[in-house]
Amino acid sequence: MATVSSKVRKAVDDATDSNPDLQAQIAALKEDIANIATTLAKLGRNSAKDAKRTAASSYETAKVRGEETFEDLRLQARELEDQLTETVRENPLTTIAVAAGVGFLLALITRR
Repeated sequence: MATVSSKVRKAVDDATDSNPDLQAQIAALKEDIANIATTLAKLGRNSAKDAKRTAASSYETAKVRGEETFEDLRLQARELEDQLTETVRENPLTTIAVAAGVGFLLALITRR
């Protein structure tokens, strides 16, 4: 018993044998399908390259921003340290009193 696909294939073969124009159209269709497959493969490769390029660019941008932010934080910490050092030098008694007060409060809190 012949399958449906073999019947279709036999009908196409019979039709193409008797009609050379149909043979040319089938050949053209095969060529078009091969060209489409090649084009889709190229698009896939180009998309992958573009995605890699975009990811690398985003990584570099994030890295630079992170380094800049870290440097800004470091500078702010240094400025705060300098400011505290200057305050302690200008008002040593006030600084000692504040430190004693903070110590007293911490002692009260830890006793409870």
